[in-house]
Amino acid sequence: MIGKIAKVTGSLILGGFVFITYEVLSLKKLLQIDTQALHQEKLKSYIYVHTASLNQSEYQGIIYQARKEIHKVVRKILETEAKFFRRPFKEQFSTFDGEDHECALWLLLKRTQSEDKEVRLQAVQDLASNSHWHGYQYGTVAQTCDQRTAIGLARSKDINLRFFLPPPPLPKIKNDYTIEDELRLLLVSLPQTYLDPCVQHFTSLALRESSQILAAQRGGLWCFGGNGLPYCETLSKIPSETVELFCLQALVQHSKVSSHCDKIEAKGGLQLLQRIYQLRKDSAKIQRNIIRIIGNMALDERLHASIVRAGWISVLAEVMKSPHVIQSSHAARALANLDRDTVKEKYLDGVYVLHPQYRSSQPIRADILFVHGLLGAAFKTWRQQDIDRHLDKKASEGQEEYSQCWPKTWLASDCPALRVISVEYDTDLSDWKAKCPVEAHRKSIAYRSNELLDKLRAAGIGDRPLVWVSHSMGGLLVKKMLVDASKNPEMEKMVNNTRGIIFYSVPHHGSQLAEYSMNARYLLFPSAEVKELSKDSPALKELNDDFLSLAKDKKFSVLSFAETLPTHISSMIKLHIVPLESAKLGIGDLIPVDVNHLNICKPKKKDAFLYQHTLKFIQDVLAQELGD
Repeated sequence: MIGKIAKVTGSLILGGFVFITYEVLSLKKLLQIDTQALHQEKLKSYIYVHTASLNQSEYQGIIYQARKEIHKVVRKILETEAKFFRRPFKEQFSTFDGEDHECALWLLLKRTQSEDKEVRLQAVQDLASNSHWHGYQYGTVAQTCDQRTAIGLARSKDINLRFFLPPPPLPKIKNDYTIEDELRLLLVSLPQTYLDPCVQHFTSLALRESSQILAAQRGGLWCFGGNGLPYCETLSKIPSETVELFCLQALVQHSKVSSHCDKIEAKGGLQLLQRIYQLRKDSAKIQRNIIRIIGNMALDERLHASIVRAGWISVLAEVMKSPHVIQSSHAARALANLDRDTVKEKYLDGVYVLHPQYRSSQPIRADILFVHGLLGAAFKTWRQQDIDRHLDKKASEGQEEYSQCWPKTWLASDCPALRVISVEYDTDLSDWKAKCPVEAHRKSIAYRSNELLDKLRAAGIGDRPLVWVSHSMGGLLVKKMLVDASKNPEMEKMVNNTRGIIFYSVPHHGSQLAEYSMNARYLLFPSAEVKELSKDSPALKELNDDFLSLAKDKKFSVLSFAETLPTHISSMIKLHIVPLESAKLGIGDLIPVDVNHLNICKPKKKDAFLYQHTLKFIQDVLAQELGD
């Protein structure tokens, strides 16, 4: 009896040993790299991939499951052995007879997929920083790296664009269809009921639903008052680029709604936008709107794979290198929303990171937030003061490169440990030119405060020490946001982490612009935001009193600058928009500067008093954070 058992057991052990040996040898063969294919790669731009069987029966049954388990065990043994003897774990079970740099590339690619985040990030950094790869190796990475790695490479400074595949070929459009037709079909397919008034407004314009369309098609004017497509020189045909731009502005509004983003993706919107982007290389405005839409869609992680498949990573990586700060910052926002490996914050529409725009090992110790004023913008408000180089040739000679946005260039260079953010919102002097003519309350400081607070909270504002920098009406908005945040327990840390506030010509007690606009109201139709700036307005007084009480209680550091020169608001009218007495807050230092309202936040150069004093204030209030 014992003899029989021994024979059976011996047979099983022997058979198992033979089976395991066979599987290990099979695994060796599977993992051995074909050096002939590597040689061919040097001559071509693609790699060789073994064809997988489509026969489902090969992936079922006891043998297949046994193979999987044995492979796991063998791999685990080798990993344990490597750790025990403190030597690198070799992924290959056979010797690698390629060149050293071939092995390094494949090991880095493998590490980019590691479950260990630190290993993963370091591998991406090593891939990006090595400038000695051969051309075919860039192609190898482009075709083998996963989505997460591609995004990480795109957010690496000075990245070689050969790491990315070009956008895939796009399906042909039907002969009787134009790009405008495709855009309109996409807009029509999106939900049209229960829409935000702005979305309704832009959609109706883009779909030509007004009676003015017929007039334009018949050779008449398109519209008056600034609420439709501009007047056309030919009076017979609306330029296709103009129609596309209006359709894209409508899509921007739709892309702010998460459920609408799903529809845009399902209807092939990402591919259509790619086609327009490639066709309109000469239109920065069209390309900027498209990337803005991609940035909004990237807020939804479920759409990331679709965005990558549509070829947007290579496009965004290229735009990041643009010398134009507006273009590069839109691309940086989109990539930051895609990069969930290193960015925990989400940047909603109108919130832009000026620094750091790339992945960096530099720890972020504090935030600087820039808020523009009337007719301002996230970038142009904060540019270097314009210089007439024809009138002032000596001043322009030997001067450093002109800064399109000094917070992005000068401040980021002087304080690299800061995260610099700029926000953007629509403002108008007159309702004639309102981009979105909706209810007046939506343009009020109170409404905008709530809207911006939600966006800033998503961007992680309040998680670190914070300095606010504001110009004109933006300063009133900053005060309102801080007062509102102090009443909301969920946003209280935004107040508690505020270290200082800079006000550039902020009308704490009203502006003469409001008085002028009201006197000319039959011509200008002053907007809601201008009406709120009326001198000695009860609402402004209440806001100022509430803010002063909060600032004194929290011991905010405050620095104010005031203009002393009038501003040309037309060819014949000069106005002192914010007089010295209105810029006087009641706490902190007030410094008069011999500039007008527009240039109070635009230093002439980096060593100018205006910038240097601003920099010193930031460094002083954040001395503890920037001390290292």
